[in-house]
Amino acid sequence: MSLLVPFGAYELAEHLGGSGILAAVAAGITMSYAELGGHALASTRVQRTAVWDTVQFALNGVMFVLLGEQLPALFAGAVDAVRDSQHENPWWIAVYVLAINLGLAALRFAWVWVSTRISIAVARARGAPVEKPPLRLVAAMSVAGVRGAITLAGVLTLPLFLPDGTEFPARDLAILLAAGVVILSLTAASVLLPPLLRKLAADSHADEAEMEHARVLAAKHAIPAVEHELHHLAHGHTDADVYAEAAARVMEFYRRRIDGQSGDENAIRIRRSDAIERRMRLTALRAEREAVYAFARTHKISDQCARLIVRDIDLQEERLH
Repeated sequence: MSLLVPFGAYELAEHLGGSGILAAVAAGITMSYAELGGHALASTRVQRTAVWDTVQFALNGVMFVLLGEQLPALFAGAVDAVRDSQHENPWWIAVYVLAINLGLAALRFAWVWVSTRISIAVARARGAPVEKPPLRLVAAMSVAGVRGAITLAGVLTLPLFLPDGTEFPARDLAILLAAGVVILSLTAASVLLPPLLRKLAADSHADEAEMEHARVLAAKHAIPAVEHELHHLAHGHTDADVYAEAAARVMEFYRRRIDGQSGDENAIRIRRSDAIERRMRLTALRAEREAVYAFARTHKISDQCARLIVRDIDLQEERLH
């Protein structure tokens, strides 16, 4: 379903005479909101992420390969279209690309600036303390995030012929301009982002603080859930102490997370202890993985068994990171 919904949205929109690209984007946004319901299994999300990363990488590569394969013919057709507009010099194409990029840069900056001001106003109306972001951050947000895959996908769907059978006017010029805008945008982002972000590295602590605050709130909800499950599982069993010990270990994990964000001296000690424990666990996992590989090389365990264990170790290591 995850793979077919965007294609189905595209085909349906094209059948109804709309934009298939915009329909696919809208379907993706809708699916992201539906994902917030949390109905999918954790294993499904892990596998789906891996599949989508592979599909996205492959499709982006195919898109640029198709563009490169058509580039000589596109350039020739674009030059003819420019000459039809009374401009003999093909360098006018570069002027068009530069003018479009400048317009897009101004539009992006205005959009980010206005949306940021709206977000600040809404937050202040709710009583939340919000600092006004510096213009450097607004400029960095305006430059960042430029990829161009949707732009190329959209422009490559322009039809070759109109309904009456005549060629689509200036199609080659439109595709070449879109490609030029994408390439120039990516180049500008690569050049401008490092100096813009150099003095903004410290601002990442705000995101980390928000994530830690969310984890603490989630932990406060997790402890009562564990206590409820303990009463449910231990009811009617003579070895209730076994269930209590298991529940105590789980709840201790969440209590340490809550206490580690209190801001006092004990919280600093807990965070330092967690950092040391994390490093020791990572060391142990690496040693465990090397041992499993050694067992597989000496045929003490099967390759299939080794792969399963190593995958579990890898997931634990990524979680600790």
